[in-house]
Amino acid sequence: MYEPIRTKSVHSTAGTTSDFPHRSREEELDIQLAGHLAALLAVTDEIRASAPSGDLDAAAERLASQVARLRDGAAPVRSSVADPQASQLVALHRRAYALAGRALVVAASRADTAAAILAAERMDAHAAATAPRPLATH
Repeated sequence: MYEPIRTKSVHSTAGTTSDFPHRSREEELDIQLAGHLAALLAVTDEIRASAPSGDLDAAAERLASQVARLRDGAAPVRSSVADPQASQLVALHRRAYALAGRALVVAASRADTAAAILAAERMDAHAAATAPRPLATH
């Protein structure tokens, strides 16, 4: 009733060599970490457009150097976004906090101390930026 399968299954791997390259776990983590840090850099550039500061400038440069290191010297694309609304600033800080958290997880799993420290510092900075300010009483 049914014709037997005459070709080898695409799922079998025993005794065959693959035609496509495989990346190691370390290479995959490098790619993932570079992506998270590049996304964090883009959000940092957006925040810098609205609220420039020396801390953000230094963080952006450190992020760019980490991304370049992970990408074998290829410089990351930098954001040239116009000034975002002040109401968007809190959302940008929250997004940056989440991205820094993701980068921290990947950096920790690949034991990249420099990237982990940078991600943790950025998490602290973005958490502080979104923390409610105490009211001044006189």
